[in-house]
Amino acid sequence: RGRKRALLIGINYFGTDAELSGFRKINDVHNIKDFLITLYGFQEQDMVILTDDQENPKMIPTRANIIAAMQWLVNDAQENDSGHGGFIKDESGDENDGYDETIYPVDHDQYEGTSGQIIDDDMHDLLVRPLPEGCRLTAIFDSCHSGTALDLPYTYSTKGTIKEQNMFKEAGSGLLEAGLAYAMGNREGAISSLMALGKQLMNSRDTDEENRENNSSAADVVMFSGCKDDQTSADAQEAGKATGAMSYAFTTTLRENPNQSYQELLNSVRDILRDKYSQRPQMNCSHPIDVNMKFVC
Repeated sequence: RGRKRALLIGINYFGTDAELSGFRKINDVHNIKDFLITLYGFQEQDMVILTDDQENPKMIPTRANIIAAMQWLVNDAQENDSGHGGFIKDESGDENDGYDETIYPVDHDQYEGTSGQIIDDDMHDLLVRPLPEGCRLTAIFDSCHSGTALDLPYTYSTKGTIKEQNMFKEAGSGLLEAGLAYAMGNREGAISSLMALGKQLMNSRDTDEENRENNSSAADVVMFSGCKDDQTSADAQEAGKATGAMSYAFTTTLRENPNQSYQELLNSVRDILRDKYSQRPQMNCSHPIDVNMKFVC
């Protein structure tokens, strides 16, 4: 049995235009903390908790403190150890949608441009790349545009299969554009649209293959995110408290039934959210997994 560590970060952005209502993220942290202690045997002394309602400056979720805490989480990780936004233009070419997913530290606006944000490429380098085979990291991102926040190369569907880039969907819109151009007598425009479509499909395939080559890991890393990359994560009001909808759904279903497989858990979270919210939680992994295995944290 290995060591367990947990890093919990909740930012309410107090006193700013982006302030969240009702201590939402602070409540999420307290909920997850209790969840990890009571259901999975984590110890409070093995947790680092960063929230922007604390007086200790080292416990404020600034950019520097978040990076230091991420480094602490994976430092000297060994086999059997376990641990527990926004978007900007992608500069490295590893994103199909052309944007890097990010998190916003409490002091992000004190940096020039977007440099105060922590991008998914950096979070992958901080949290995933240092982990050895046999080490497990479970990550939960209940933040906007968080679908691929750790740049893990395998995304699973609710049917338990690995999702592939939807080339047929992309092809459909491109063919429609080419067809409309041809129908209007614009032969050159139709040819141009078809050539652009072919280039887009090839680039998309190359990006997927490159991500799997570069971002796979022998460590067992599984991330649950609150939504897809192009969606936002909703606020919720549950039991009289403000909370993140995905955080609430995740902990609620596991408290009710802790003996769920990874596939069952993804479906359970989506089922809880389906009637009230449009967001679609995602499950990403560092390598292919048996989704029928029991979820462990």
